[in-house]
Amino acid sequence: MDIINEQDTTPWYAVRLFSLKLKEVRGYFISKELDCFVPMTYMDVEDKETHRVKHELKPVVHNLIFVKKTMEEKDMRKIVMDSPYKMAVIKKSRESLEYYEIPARQMYEFQMMCNPDILMRKYLSEGEAKLKKGTPVMVHFGPLKGLTGKLVRSNKKYYLLKEVPGMGVMLKVSRWCCKPIE
Repeated sequence: MDIINEQDTTPWYAVRLFSLKLKEVRGYFISKELDCFVPMTYMDVEDKETHRVKHELKPVVHNLIFVKKTMEEKDMRKIVMDSPYKMAVIKKSRESLEYYEIPARQMYEFQMMCNPDILMRKYLSEGEAKLKKGTPVMVHFGPLKGLTGKLVRSNKKYYLLKEVPGMGVMLKVSRWCCKPIE
């Protein structure tokens, strides 16, 4: 049920898991008729019997899942509380009880940047992403046209950084394709 729709205006929640049962938690949310997104990437996995390497799609992080806000926050709170799995929705701040809502446009761009077929991509933890200094930009040319984020430099290459609660993703981009956002 990973749904990407540019026209959608429904915000998303980031849910942190306190177990490694990502597939089961995703199944739980789907059974409650909620749309979910899990960033995935291709990894090389060796078959234990044949010792051949397979290219498999695996989650980038095993303790984070994004859930579309299709109901009131109190109803979402009940679904999280009634869950057989330990989890918590990321809040606006440590003191706040309100859930942090990821704007639909930001989540759409994040999903686009997490496409597992894109090769020049790096994933960062939330802390690493916050440490990156860069200029807010919009890509005006090329296959990433229309995406926004921070233009950052890493290992003498330029990347477009998109942050969401819990993680960040960087895509290789030519700095000449980007224009600062005023």
